[in-house]
Amino acid sequence: MFRSIRVRSIITLAIILIAVFYLFPTFTSDLPEFWKKNLPKDKIHLGLDLQGGMHLVLEVDADKAIEATMERSTVDLKETLMDKRIRFRRLERTGNQTISLELPDSASRSAFDKVLKDSYPDFAVVASETIEGTERVSLGISDKRKEEIRKLAIEQSLETIRNRVDQFGITEPEIVPQGKDRILIQLPGIKDPARAKNLIGKTALLEFKLVDDEHSVDEALKGNIPEGDVIAYGWNVNPESGRRTEVPYLLKNKTLLSGDALESAQVKISDRFGQPHVALKFNSRGAADFERITGENVKKRLAIVLDGVVHSAPVIQEKISGGQAQITGSFTMEEARDLAIVLRAGALPAPVKILEERTVGPSLGQDSIDMGIWSSIIAGILVIIFMIFYYKLSGMVADVALILNLILLLGALSAFKATLTLPGIAGIVLTIGMAVDANVLIFERTREELRTGKTPRAAIEAGYDKAFLTILDSNVTTLVAALFLFGFGTGPIKGFAVTLTIGIIVSMFTAIFVTRIFFDYFIWNRKVSSISI
Repeated sequence: MFRSIRVRSIITLAIILIAVFYLFPTFTSDLPEFWKKNLPKDKIHLGLDLQGGMHLVLEVDADKAIEATMERSTVDLKETLMDKRIRFRRLERTGNQTISLELPDSASRSAFDKVLKDSYPDFAVVASETIEGTERVSLGISDKRKEEIRKLAIEQSLETIRNRVDQFGITEPEIVPQGKDRILIQLPGIKDPARAKNLIGKTALLEFKLVDDEHSVDEALKGNIPEGDVIAYGWNVNPESGRRTEVPYLLKNKTLLSGDALESAQVKISDRFGQPHVALKFNSRGAADFERITGENVKKRLAIVLDGVVHSAPVIQEKISGGQAQITGSFTMEEARDLAIVLRAGALPAPVKILEERTVGPSLGQDSIDMGIWSSIIAGILVIIFMIFYYKLSGMVADVALILNLILLLGALSAFKATLTLPGIAGIVLTIGMAVDANVLIFERTREELRTGKTPRAAIEAGYDKAFLTILDSNVTTLVAALFLFGFGTGPIKGFAVTLTIGIIVSMFTAIFVTRIFFDYFIWNRKVSSISI
């Protein structure tokens, strides 16, 4: 038995030391160099309500994703019909979710129907009429495909925003779907909310389009826009005064290359002017397309358009191989970094709109921490006093287990890199009460056994054995409830569930395993003849 006590003591001591190792960096930032290299150095992460930060609820405009799909399909369908030499006129997107075109004869209609069936199974003819031998056809996308696009837009938006936030360097962000088309974002410890909001909400749709220098921009601004063209705007910055003036561009509507072809985007400094720019590197497919595009359009201007804004429109002097380009402009270093982040993370498949925005100041978070600490201290002191008053020396054993319970709980939070929130502190306070609840059951059972005249050894063994199933049952049911809270809850609810779950497991260990070591030691090794209970 003594050997068993020694083994259990070593196990308990090892677990306590591991918890202290994980917990130590939380209480000091001045860690020795060997500690930083070889031992845990992560602190307990504080949630938004404790360290301050930003809370956002975004709505994804999934219908815009459907419109973008229709726009791409319009261009693709036009090129397919031209490649197959099928005659058509006025192929364009009408409304938000339909495509219309005219077919001059029945032969063209038959050939078109075959292309539609073979290559565009998600599209169907929603309206058709024949006027003077010309068939006017309207195409629509199936409802099933629309739902797939909406769902994919939400999933891609979630992943893209998560990638942007990760590259921004925010620790322990909370980014989860909420409802059908919303995303909940919590950014604890954010120092520049405006910058973060701009980074998250930027669509970052990168497009390369040819500038139409054959037609007049002035005429286009008067309303005479050539078919297949679009007006876009950029900025011209005076290097001496810094004044920005808006510059109109007449662009070909067809996108020659998009951000999907990017492999990386890095901030670099121009050797000539010392200004930051974003260097782009295309993937293998994008590099081949870029080389072909520049080779076919030498001496023409190629506009680099981001979210509808022209950043530059240089003249292509020669075919460019190697798959590299750059976005120049009057960027600050911070703007260039943020642009590189959103380009690396990819474009959002649909625009997002901020529905809810809250900023929690760090002072309010500190107040919450202080109140949480004091509530835990007061709760702990009251429990300690009660246990000593009611159960005497046995109550002191339970109080030692309670202190160990808090150390192990905080150590586990640090080890698992969990985020401590204000409801999480509430979970700790609840755990304090639950930590001695098991000992109360054990002590009451032991008292009953002592009243029947059993020896201290027999009373302790019976007390622990008879109370175990009751303790296990009550803790397992609470643990199941905590797991459901974690699985279906969000934000603060999860914080409460995490601390409660860890607290339940740790309290079972300290209340049953650790306290039994004390009693066994005094009964078997010290041969005590009575128990102060």
